[in-house]
Formats: sequence, structure tokens, C-alpha cells
Amino acid sequence: MSDEALRRVVEDNWNALEAERTTTERSLRVALLPVDTKEGPLVAAVDHDGDRHLLVPVPANRKIRSSPDGPVLRLSKRALEDADTYQNYADLTLLQSDFSDLFTELCVDVLDATRGLPHSPVKAMYGVLDRWKALFRTQGPVLAPEQVAGLFGELLVLRRLLEKDPSAYRLWRGPTGYRHDFWGGSTAVEVKTSTTSEGRRPRVHGLDQLEAPDEGDLWLVWIRLQRVVSADVGTGFTELIRHALDLCDDERALLDLLAEAGYRPADADLYREVRYSVGEERWYRVTPDFPSLTGQTLASAGVTVSALDVTYSIDLSGEPPFPLDADQVDSALGRLTQEPA
Repeated sequence: MSDEALRRVVEDNWNALEAERTTTERSLRVALLPVDTKEGPLVAAVDHDGDRHLLVPVPANRKIRSSPDGPVLRLSKRALEDADTYQNYADLTLLQSDFSDLFTELCVDVLDATRGLPHSPVKAMYGVLDRWKALFRTQGPVLAPEQVAGLFGELLVLRRLLEKDPSAYRLWRGPTGYRHDFWGGSTAVEVKTSTTSEGRRPRVHGLDQLEAPDEGDLWLVWIRLQRVVSADVGTGFTELIRHALDLCDDERALLDLLAEAGYRPADADLYREVRYSVGEERWYRVTPDFPSLTGQTLASAGVTVSALDVTYSIDLSGEPPFPLDADQVDSALGRLTQEPA
């Protein structure tokens, strides 16, 4: 059974179990899942409060690690008994319904790992949890306001790419520290975001940030954001992330990138009130006469480049350079999604 088929089975079972409440606060409604172990099959369950559970069968004497107790997940040992059987389980419980989609992906990973290790399903589960740990932990620095705005700008471009290609997350290189925010080989996009109300003066980091890929093209995107408080205006930061995840065909891959950028799903409440409206979005093709300071231009002028950590600003307040029109922007996005990266 493919991962997609497993995902449908898990979701269908949880949806069916949620349709009817349990009879008591301590009871669970359960459904057997199509992954077996020497201790029995894995089980989907829903409790009296509507929380979702994945139950992994274990021997009676097996101890279960206490982590990852926290605001999102809980792992504990639980016994289930009916008229014919008594079975112990490692009980993985989702505590925040906002993470239902993510929990489904985690559980599919557990099911898939258990198929490859049926004699030790708890070990398979631990391996999956350890790989996902970074996505659920709450420790770590919170993004500063300018970092949130910068990430918001990149996500606006990513969303447009995902609307064209659900696999376009592979083009997002900003979180990895690459010189361009989006790169596909011969096509690149650099995003500059500002929350200032006047001027267009993007800050450029390094002599290579405005250098196009070899024999390729580079576009610079200037985005002006305005912080808003009304839920009827603009777009929420976490709302934009959720939309990108919905468009993406591999949520896990995109969540890994978001984690590298400093955003963790468990911190979502910290950013819940952050909303921006887009005051301006201008796309420029970076041509040889575009205002910039690069290693290539200095070398062409016969200047020996030995400077390090160069940072400078350019002024795009006037014209030229002229921004692209809507059709040209759409064409640039289309070209990038056709890249093989």
C-alpha cells in the first residue's frame, strides 16, 4: 500500500471515529490499521475530547520514553481491554487540532517505518519521532520582526510558484543560506522586503547576490509590507504558511525548510496576530545596466576584489530601472518552475 493510500485510510478512520463520541471520558473509539506487527496491528483512535491517537502495540513489560510531552504531542503507555483481548500500546496523542494535517503525515511515516521493522514497531516510531523532533520543539529563538517580514515576502513568491507547480518548494533556497532566495539552475529570484513607508532601497548582501546564474537570468522582487491589525485586511503570517503547505505536494519537505528559516509549527501562537497587507510588489530583471555592485563588474573594470562581507544598498525609487508588467512576471515564474532543480 502506498503512502497516499495509507494517508487516506488513516484520515478516513479518524473521521469515522470522530462522528460519534465515546461513552465515557476514559474510553477510546478505535479502528485497526492495515499495518501489522508481532504484537498485533497498529490502531487509530479518538478519545472523549476528540483528540486523535495512534496506538503502537508493545509487550506488557516494555517501557515507553516520556518524551515528546509538550504542547503538541504526548507519548504514554496505555492498555486497551475488551471481552477477548488485553493489549498494551505506546499511545501517541495529538493535543492541538491545528496540527491535524501534520500529525497525519507523522503517523503515515510511523506506519511506513513499522512496515520495514514489524518486529520492533516502537523502535520504528522512535526513529520517526526523532526525525520530526525539530518540527515540534518549542525551544529556540523567536523570529525578530524584520525576519518575519523577510520570510513573509519569500513565502508570497513561493505561494505563486506552488500555484504553478506543487513541487516548487524545491526551488526555495533562502532558508539554506544560498546567495539567491529561489534558484533552479539557470534562473534565480532574489526577494527584498521592506516595512518602510517611503523609498525603495533594498539592502544587498555580498558581491554575488545580484549576479545572475552562469548563462542564466536573475530577477529582483521588491515587496513593501504594511503591518495591519484587522482580520479583514491583509494576510496573516501563519495563514500564508498554511496556504503554502496546502498547495505543496510534500508538507514534510516544506516544513523542514521553514524550520531552517527559523519557524517552528509549535510556535504558531506567537505569530498568530502578525498580519501584513502588500502595499507594493515590483519585479525587475537584473540586466548589466541594473544598479548593483558585483564581483563580475569589478573584475571587468580591472579592479582586484579582496573585500569580504560586503553589504550595500541600491536605490530603486525612480525609473529606470523599469519594473516588469504582470505578463512578464508570470513568464518569469513559469520559467523558474520549469527548472530541473
